[in-house]
Formats: sequence, C-alpha cells, structure tokens
Amino acid sequence: MDVYLNGRMVAAEQALVRADDAGFQHAVGLFETFCAHHGRVFRLQQHLERLAGSARDLGLARQINIEPLTAAVEQVIAHNGISEARIRLTLTPGSLSMLKPGESEPVPTLLITPSELTVYDPAYFEQGVRVLIAPPGANPFDPTAGHKTLNYWQRLRTLRQAAALDAGEAIWLNVTNHLAGGAISNLFLVSNGKLLTPIARGEEEQGALPAPVLPGVIRQTIIELAEVNHIEVERQMLTVEELLDADEVFLTNSSWYVLPVTQVEKKTIGSGNVSWITQTLRQKLLELVQRETGGQ
Repeated sequence: MDVYLNGRMVAAEQALVRADDAGFQHAVGLFETFCAHHGRVFRLQQHLERLAGSARDLGLARQINIEPLTAAVEQVIAHNGISEARIRLTLTPGSLSMLKPGESEPVPTLLITPSELTVYDPAYFEQGVRVLIAPPGANPFDPTAGHKTLNYWQRLRTLRQAAALDAGEAIWLNVTNHLAGGAISNLFLVSNGKLLTPIARGEEEQGALPAPVLPGVIRQTIIELAEVNHIEVERQMLTVEELLDADEVFLTNSSWYVLPVTQVEKKTIGSGNVSWITQTLRQKLLELVQRETGGQ
C-alpha cells in the first residue's frame, strides 16, 4: 500500500524524510494509531483532537488544524482502496531548526502509513492472556508522559521482554508504585461489580501531580459504554495488590480493543476465566465499532 507523505501519496519505499528531521534525530514528534473498518476509521476525530492537544501542550506546533489531517487519512483510505487496515499517523516538527531560538516555525513532517490489521489468536479473547509487571517507569515529573510521543523505546523494550516470557503485555507502574497501564494499552480492573481505571492525563484533581497515563480513545469509549450499561466507573490511584485481588482485568487499545487478562505473573485473576463485565463491554464495543464504521 502507498503512504501519505507531506501532501503526496508515494510508494512506501520512496517515502523519504530529511536527515535532520527532529523525529529521526531526537524522537521529537507524536503519533496516533487507529483501525479502519469498512473503509472508515473508528473515532478518528477523537484521535486527531488528542494529537492536536498534545502538539499544543508540548510545543510541537502552536496550532493544528484537524480538517486537513482528516482529509489526508481519508485520502490514504481511498487511494489504497482500503476496507480493513491499521493506520499510523506520525507528525514531527520537521527540521532541527525548531530547536534554535528565534527561528521561524518549521514545516512539519506528516506521514500516514497503512498496513494490514493485526490478527490476534482468538484464544486471547476467549481465555485471556498473562501479563507481567514491569519496574516503575511512568514518571509524573516528565512533561511528555501521558502523551503519545515517538519516544517509545522503553515501552517496546518491556513489551518485548514480556513476549519473550510468553506474556501478552507488561503492566507499567508509576514512580510511586501505583498502576499506570500496559506498555501499549490502558488498564481496567473489575472489583465488586465496579470498573476501576488509573487516573489519566487531564483527570487529575486540582493541585495533584500530573498523571503519566495516556487518555486512551478506546479507554474513554469503554467508560462511556460502562456508564450507559449502569456499570459504576471510578478513576483512581490503584495498587499492585488491587490488581492481583481484582475479579476481572482487561486492557484496551485501538488494535485489540478489549484484551482480557486472566493471569498476572503467577497469580490467577478471579476465576481464571473471562468473566461477565469484560465479555459484555468487549461485545458492546465491537457492536459500536460496527455501527460507527458502517458495518451494519
């Protein structure tokens, strides 16, 4: 499939960026990943609004106009005749001149790359996966924490370590040893019929430290679905002990949507089966994805 680079559709092998691009040189940039179904992206507006907010907050760009980004994503889908695909949008500030005081705002680099949807083993959703707990890594004193920046090496490293031990994810802790989420996902616990999730960026109480947790698009959708289905939701600081004692655990992102967790390290979660609230919310989400992308 061809990719979009700075206003043009080009073959992937011909998509070249400048050698001094700040994204390549210093991992200065943001990205979003989302899935297209039936030729439409689920919750594209929310993804792009998050990107624009992060660009503003972190100083990547003074203002991001979402409409051209939406048009660019739609162009990628139409040009490639996409029905089902995983799509990544990467935005960098372009030249390293952005690091020099007094320089005019550089021309950004925008790259949109489609690829085949990731196919997961159905057993992951029927039986759940095992996860490992990584050392504390989410830092509320890091102003980029809670944003989807290009600096993903540490996260991918812990994910790779988990995969080497036949685990599906690595659960990150923040520097106070509270739960942050998965390396590439948001985290939910079910306890006594209540849905619990770590506080994300933008949800902090006044005067509290910034939350180093990404406000996931699928995370927010799950919260909305839970409330519609009369499942109480609480955003709070959560401990490893609460994770281990939970009745149900699941992870969310824009690739697997809802991934049940039935084992943390050597500890079985709840009954060891994928239970009712996880099953219900996953099914409700899949139905919503179908409706919003024109699948029914």
